[in-house]
Amino acid sequence: MEDRRLMRQWYVLHTRSRHESVVTDGLSKKSMEVFLPKIRVRSTRRDRRVMIHIPLFPGYVFLKTDLHPHTHLEIVKTAGVVRLIGTQQGPVPVAEDTIASLKIMVASEMPIVTGNRLQPGDRVVVVNGPLTGVVGTFVRYRNQGRVVVNIEALGQFAGVEVQDTDIETLPAIHA
Repeated sequence: MEDRRLMRQWYVLHTRSRHESVVTDGLSKKSMEVFLPKIRVRSTRRDRRVMIHIPLFPGYVFLKTDLHPHTHLEIVKTAGVVRLIGTQQGPVPVAEDTIASLKIMVASEMPIVTGNRLQPGDRVVVVNGPLTGVVGTFVRYRNQGRVVVNIEALGQFAGVEVQDTDIETLPAIHA
């Protein structure tokens, strides 16, 4: 029986922040099959009114490969790669039909809504606007894409309401 890890399958690569294209280019130069789904959105910069292409899943790239040790080493040595997404048992493959569906969705140029539903207590950081860099705890959703984030200082909480698109979740810290 052939080892499943040595079969060519799709995997998800976690990349450094804003390094998705760098990783895609680096792996393509190594003759690896890479998929970076991008969508067209209006630029959020006030001085521009243009449509730009951004990654559908910021910080992630799809890669079709076997997990031969030599290949795995070449992948993680690529500039901008953080790690393959998986469990303690190893990287988890993504179904072929999932990738095919994503390719169809991206090619259609129709509006695609993404996101993950935040749970109360999730640690978040504000990435856009006047509160950029503030780290807090997600409290609840409000109306029209607004969320409430609590910031702890001096043992007390201060709540602020921001756009849900202006925050990113922070990875859980395991003690």
